[in-house]
Amino acid sequence: MSANFNKMMAEYARRFSKICVKNNQIDTELFEKYGVKRGLRDKNGKGVLSGITNISLIKASETKDGRVIPCEGQLFYRGYNIFDLTAGFRKDKRFGFEETAYLLLFGELPSKDQLKEFSDILARNRRLPTNFVRDVIMKAPSKDIMNSLTKSVLTLASYDDKVTNNTLENVLEQSLMLIAVFPMLAVYGYHAYNHYECNESFYIHRPDDHLSAAENILRMLRPDKEYTDVEAKVLDLALVLHMEHGGGNNSTFTTRVVTSAGSDTYSVIAAALSSLKGPKHGGANIKVVEMIQDLKEHVSDIEDEEQVREYLRKLVRREAFDKRGLIYGMGHAVYSISDPRAVAFKRFVELLANEKHQKKEFELYSMIERIAPEVIGEECAIYKGVSANVDFYSGFVYTMLGIPIELFTPIFAMARIVGWSAHRMEELINVDKIIRPAYQSIMVPKVYETLQERSTPKIDTKYLKELQLSMREENC
Repeated sequence: MSANFNKMMAEYARRFSKICVKNNQIDTELFEKYGVKRGLRDKNGKGVLSGITNISLIKASETKDGRVIPCEGQLFYRGYNIFDLTAGFRKDKRFGFEETAYLLLFGELPSKDQLKEFSDILARNRRLPTNFVRDVIMKAPSKDIMNSLTKSVLTLASYDDKVTNNTLENVLEQSLMLIAVFPMLAVYGYHAYNHYECNESFYIHRPDDHLSAAENILRMLRPDKEYTDVEAKVLDLALVLHMEHGGGNNSTFTTRVVTSAGSDTYSVIAAALSSLKGPKHGGANIKVVEMIQDLKEHVSDIEDEEQVREYLRKLVRREAFDKRGLIYGMGHAVYSISDPRAVAFKRFVELLANEKHQKKEFELYSMIERIAPEVIGEECAIYKGVSANVDFYSGFVYTMLGIPIELFTPIFAMARIVGWSAHRMEELINVDKIIRPAYQSIMVPKVYETLQERSTPKIDTKYLKELQLSMREENC
């Protein structure tokens, strides 16, 4: 397309987007009138009940004497408190990804032999079709690795002769394969982008069957394949904490909606990826890192609490960073007093920060975690408490691990695909009904007018002539 034609199209879109807004804008008072829960949440932020699950439980409040009282956040995987789970494999100095994945998929903790068998199955699934890296991942590389990951997942469907077979056995087989290859698809996608778009060296390290998921991610990502035990254990913990978070989060709900339509595993996971990549969902940790960088550029002394507090005030007042009025990493749709994932993560973040000589940076994050709720409470009318969520620290961890920002959300996906797979199977087992909520229509009937009867708005004839000229140039 010529630059002139692109300019014309941009102008066309600008003009007609105004018409779209005029004919699609809905009076917000109508949501209240018809009892519509915007975002499928009530005015207190509680989600509309739309299903039943036995995979995980999020607890953020208790009911006493008929009153709902906020409590310290708790997260349970298949009945086990996340604190107990993580403490268990940490005590044994083991990696937890494989054990937790088994638990979420099958509903019970594995024995030693079952864990070894499951880990071996994942290792043997860490294979891609012949020439897949060359023909799919290396072709048309993109800075948006989530898009590359989605493309790769959909392309893998063409290699599966049982792609539309939705029996539980086949879906489980497909799920295990995707769980195993997600790190390869994402990391190789990044290397392709880094080589072709950034002119950096290109290398492909094959995963090691004897290593855990976390170790293989670092091995494949780094030129020298080297990493420390602390680095791998902290990344492993991040994967476990991001693995599952109830059926109501956007990407998991998307998984269940598309599953209910009878779609295949590859399409379901591609839809979930498309949901997760949104900055309101999985992309939040990127915004935290960018916000901290902006803070450093505008605060002369990051150890001065009053200067940091003033910057946070500017954030809330839409005077700093992206001017959206948000302190990223603070607050959660469900949790109020605390996010248990952030609590479980923080001690290991400090451990890694000490190893990486980033103690001063860690203290800045800790300061913001402490004073941000105070600033938000002073500046905003809030209906519940505000605390740091898991995304507040995860971006900092990934930065210390040398993980490029383009892979922040894909790493989230490497973990969450386990939860998606568990929810897909639960939906297939229990519900044979397509998810179809209702929307209240406020449309007003209109009398059809013939083309000759319709009034013609004033047209910019100069613009039309330029557009027609540009189109003739394109056809020549």
